[in-house]
Amino acid sequence: MARTARRTALLAGLLLSALGTLAPVTAGAAPTTLKDVAGREVTLELPAKRVMLGFYVEDWFAIAGDKGYDRLVGMSKGWFVKSRPVVWEQYAAARPTLRDVTDVGNVQDQTFSVEKVLATRPDVVILADWQFKALASEVPRLEAAGIPVVVVDYNAQTLDRHLASTRVLGQISGETARAERIADDYRKTVDGLRQRIAQARLPRPRVYIELGDKGPAEHSYTYGRNMWGAMAELVSGDNVAAPFVKDWGTINPEQLLASRPQVVLMAGYESVSRPDAMQMGFGIGQAEARRRLQGYTQRHGWSALPAVQDGRVHGVYHGATRSVLDAALLQYLAKALYPTLFADLDPDATYRDFYRRYLPIQPQGTFMLSLR
Repeated sequence: MARTARRTALLAGLLLSALGTLAPVTAGAAPTTLKDVAGREVTLELPAKRVMLGFYVEDWFAIAGDKGYDRLVGMSKGWFVKSRPVVWEQYAAARPTLRDVTDVGNVQDQTFSVEKVLATRPDVVILADWQFKALASEVPRLEAAGIPVVVVDYNAQTLDRHLASTRVLGQISGETARAERIADDYRKTVDGLRQRIAQARLPRPRVYIELGDKGPAEHSYTYGRNMWGAMAELVSGDNVAAPFVKDWGTINPEQLLASRPQVVLMAGYESVSRPDAMQMGFGIGQAEARRRLQGYTQRHGWSALPAVQDGRVHGVYHGATRSVLDAALLQYLAKALYPTLFADLDPDATYRDFYRRYLPIQPQGTFMLSLR
């Protein structure tokens, strides 16, 4: 009898051990098919545990939440670290595991390495739409290796793509409720701005927006149908560059003068190298930002522009574009175009509140500024 009892106990132990071994398999997520913003159906296990991120760093951080930092195994660090070094250091201090994430290179300077991506053994590669297009000949190598590639797109600056990108990142990270909350807040912001403008039926103000990275002596990029151009369209601004610039590029200075913009926005980063270039962002004081902004009003012929004569010249943070964080910049742009209509808005508070709610750092600096 004792021998039978021991044998029964042994068999029970073996069975429990076997079940324990099988448990992770049976508990694993079944592959899910999602549709990315390019309309592609991609099948992968969700949430992804090992993520390679090509762009939209802060969007991933905000949507994926606390677990999202540790799930990053590869990134295209170069653009973010180079253009926003102060911001990167704050994130790395708050989440030290970010320093160990493999840098796979950048599409912009043709240092992106598929070999480095493969070495990180990602469950998924997330690319911006423009990266996906630029890497058209390389993407099949990733897919042949069994690595799903998902496309998102905040660069288009359209409401539909912003919402779709946010929800896709929510699916990949397993934070669908969080993503839906962020998407819904963004939609409400855009809809609220557009509804108020439509009801007011005011003339569309002429607006010019430039990346001020080269200083007043040289005209830099302005925008046609995407980025700042698309943002101007969302809030019913008459973008004077749209007839002359398709996506982004320079406008003839004489053509700009002839267009007589009523509102001018100069966009800037923290990392500009020229002492008179537009500088905005983390750690930048208002006095320094205003000094640099004032310099652009001294350009040849600009004293005759309605925007300069009326003091409707603004500095804005370029680092907050191409992102779900740009809801605050849309508010600021709407207020710059229609100051009376949006006198009640506080876009700077909107920007800071997003960080308070969704990110581990808090922005200190100058992100929106008016000469008036």
